[in-house]
Amino acid sequence: MKILFVYPQYPVTYWGFQYALKFVSKKASFPPLGLATVAAMFPKDDEKRLIDMNVTALRDKDLLWADYVMLSAMAVQRESTREVIDRCKALGIKTVAGGPLFTSEPESFDDVDHLLLNEGELTIPKFIRDLNAKNAQHIYTSDQWADLRDTPVPIWKLIDQKKYSTMNIQYSRGCPFNCDFCNVTSLFGHVPRTKDAPQLINELNSLYESGWRGGVFFVDDNFIGNKRKLMNDILPALIDWMAGKNYPFAFLTETSINLADDEKLMEMMVKAGFNTVFVGIESPNESSLAECNKTQNKNRDLIWSVKKIQHSGLQVHGGFIVGFDNDNSSIFDSLIDFIQQSGIAAAMVGLLNAPKGTKLYQRLAGEGRLLKGFTGDNTDYSMNFIPKMDQELLVKGYHRIVNTIYSPSRYYERILVFLKEYNPIASSTGPLSFNHIMAFLKSMVRLGIIEKERRYYWRLVLWSLLKRPQVFPLAITLSIYGYHFRKVFEKTALES
Repeated sequence: MKILFVYPQYPVTYWGFQYALKFVSKKASFPPLGLATVAAMFPKDDEKRLIDMNVTALRDKDLLWADYVMLSAMAVQRESTREVIDRCKALGIKTVAGGPLFTSEPESFDDVDHLLLNEGELTIPKFIRDLNAKNAQHIYTSDQWADLRDTPVPIWKLIDQKKYSTMNIQYSRGCPFNCDFCNVTSLFGHVPRTKDAPQLINELNSLYESGWRGGVFFVDDNFIGNKRKLMNDILPALIDWMAGKNYPFAFLTETSINLADDEKLMEMMVKAGFNTVFVGIESPNESSLAECNKTQNKNRDLIWSVKKIQHSGLQVHGGFIVGFDNDNSSIFDSLIDFIQQSGIAAAMVGLLNAPKGTKLYQRLAGEGRLLKGFTGDNTDYSMNFIPKMDQELLVKGYHRIVNTIYSPSRYYERILVFLKEYNPIASSTGPLSFNHIMAFLKSMVRLGIIEKERRYYWRLVLWSLLKRPQVFPLAITLSIYGYHFRKVFEKTALES
């Protein structure tokens, strides 16, 4: 059987880093880990190809080669997903689909021949059995959670690694918290499920042997969800493996803010090669945190927590949301002040939306406030519900936030706030590559000559070279990120 695995295209978004990727001559940030893993669940004698539409054009001859086209996608990829399905139908090619988008709203894709919902470890074996018996069903679901110890190693040879800036890997699924706007627990459960240390090391060895050197993103919903196992088994194994391989990777992941409460855990993560964490901070408004059940963020000095993580050697990328029922017009200045004081350069601020399956979705549906049109991109000025605050005021305030925090003066000011206190650990910075050198040279032209931020750029370059040369590569990286963020919000402002 010939199977073509297809990953639909992302629109230009905050996390797509499309404008930044041009500096390092890459096409996309991360490969489709889910499809590379799912491919390993199909029989070895099947012929398999993978096309990521974010790096390679999908041609009709690619589709016509396949007996089945299998897609996986998230909500933000909906438009491209629909185009691929329609092309397959026009060519008479059977389609198979799974992943978050299809699991959350299967009714929107009833024309897909076979929907493999929930987790592939549970539904794909049933589908393969029925397919071999020529009795494949339209929908496969499961109300169970998969044992991640059964998850196979991704087939890395399906991925053209040269086209990506970072590889990815998964250690766990699920999150112990239950924020009402987040669909992680509805998709993956409330109790984190994990792989064992030997299995994780085997996957890292596979990635290492494929030739990859550089950044590796642990795509876990909350990497520290099971702290005991992490500290007793996983991190010690990672520390030994990274030292034995001379630190070929630099790790980044997602964690909750309570990471700041455990100095030993942060120390071990840095020693294992982690240098960046994304943290959902959401709001400086205590009432809004209570409203969305963000219990781990309540009753704490959030700026102190961020600083604690930064001082440990971990850069913090932060997620923020406006549009909670308890937000009023003061939230805009409060959020700007918080972001500037915290030194979080990569601050992703979005308007609140309610993904299907979340507690927020259910509450708003009960209140008759839901609207159609959830895009999956919370930075595109759209909302899928009627907010308590006047919507025009809310959108204008949101526009002011992003215009302010990504203006060259405020953005570079924030980089300096962070870098003056940040102490990177050599083992967590990753290997320097030719692409890093080219990115610096390109930044000198684009940011140092062409763009309006040039005086701020050169001030940062000179400061880092003269005062703190150990953070110079990161200073250039953050400058490039800022360029991307500004371009994204300029583009969405024009389109909205």
